Amino acid sequence: MPTLFDHLGRPVDLGRLREEEAGPTLTGVRQVMSGHPAQGLTPVRLARLLRDAEDGDPTAYLELAEEMEEKDCHYRSVLGTRKLQVSGLEITVEAATDAAEDQRAADLVRDVLTRDELRDELFDVLDAVGKGFSLTEIIWDVEGRQWTPQRLEWRDPRWFAFAREDGRTPLLRSEGGQLVPLSPYKYVAHIHKSKSGLPIRGGLARPVAWGYLFKNFDIKSWVQFAEIFGVPLRVGRYGPGATESEKATLLRAVRNISTDAAAIIPESMGIEFIEAKLSGNVTLFRELSEFLDRQTSKAVLGQTGTTDVGQHVGTADAHERVRGDIEAADARQLSIALTRDVARPVVDLNLGPRRLYPRIKVFRPDEEDMDKLADRLVKLVPLGLQVEASIIRDKLGLPDPPPDAVCLRAPGETAETAATGAMGAPVATGSPRAAHTRELAGAWPGRPSRSPGTRWTWPWPRSWPNGNRWWTR
Repeated sequence: MPTLFDHLGRPVDLGRLREEEAGPTLTGVRQVMSGHPAQGLTPVRLARLLRDAEDGDPTAYLELAEEMEEKDCHYRSVLGTRKLQVSGLEITVEAATDAAEDQRAADLVRDVLTRDELRDELFDVLDAVGKGFSLTEIIWDVEGRQWTPQRLEWRDPRWFAFAREDGRTPLLRSEGGQLVPLSPYKYVAHIHKSKSGLPIRGGLARPVAWGYLFKNFDIKSWVQFAEIFGVPLRVGRYGPGATESEKATLLRAVRNISTDAAAIIPESMGIEFIEAKLSGNVTLFRELSEFLDRQTSKAVLGQTGTTDVGQHVGTADAHERVRGDIEAADARQLSIALTRDVARPVVDLNLGPRRLYPRIKVFRPDEEDMDKLADRLVKLVPLGLQVEASIIRDKLGLPDPPPDAVCLRAPGETAETAATGAMGAPVATGSPRAAHTRELAGAWPGRPSRSPGTRWTWPWPRSWPNGNRWWTR
């Protein structure tokens, strides 16, 4: 096999493709154990770890992004919705040209994309939406005659860093801690572009982190508020002659009565409940939490209409269109990554390099209004519009009926008329087009009879069956 080169002009080492390159290690820097920077997080610490990520050490930032998905239910929900929606879209492969060789290359890529695990692997690739980038290692299957991806293995983004020269070239942390280049044709490198700038600053976790921090402060204060004012103050009263043992018994009863709802104390003692007197706006904590959740929804989904209760229907519909724009952008970026890092390697390794490659396209098909289509057919087919029945069945999602099937028919229609019905049937004798046909038939062959200066305007074909052509003056 001749030497292959990737899209950056780097030679491909086939030997490296047969081995796992970025797997976890027990004693090296690529360990599965993680730090927890969210514990005791303060504004000063958050600002410092965000600056460290810009300066080339994104470990703490990536660990925080992981914890945010684990601890913030709202962020996890909206981010998961976005990734699930894109990873569940339709996937097609478009051949570079109509040439047989290009069609063969496209079929080869289509076979690769038929694996059942692909949807979950695309979800892992879309980890870049939150963190700014993702690197998924391609584990190649070389047992048969062909090079095929056996699986796409998610790799912890902490095991990678960007080159300090440009801040854009991803590098692998080797077992010794050095940063080494990635092997060509070994990774699906997805850089999510939610804003212009460096990849490490493009993840959604970065702007959401501040809301996550303030929401934690808010929830902590809310819990303390509920603990203090949610339960009435219990006051135990004892007489002047109470012993230390009796006082200890009363104290235990006062402490435990909030959980046990029962207590036994001597007759000479008593327990009094004092209700807390609240003043001011006691819904502040909830309103702040809901406000921060709405900002997270805007950052991740571009809207709040599908996540908040009480939205007006028209507003929700408008927000859905904004969300569709974000979905299309995510799908386009994912398509570029799959075409570059999956389609091209598969074709090069099996069929050899070429100038044009098949394109993998992730997209949502345009939804057509079937009611409007049916109305148009009802009006236009009787006027002579010829439509292929199989195309309409495909739009409706209906299969072609077998020859012996009992089919639905229009009232009064027989099997004979159905066989030559409106879809591709001869022109009805009473239609305007048939009248023009009869009018012209008497003047043909030769040319249509006309008065001097007359111009035929009916949209007939330029060439008639006997070869004569229209002529005008």
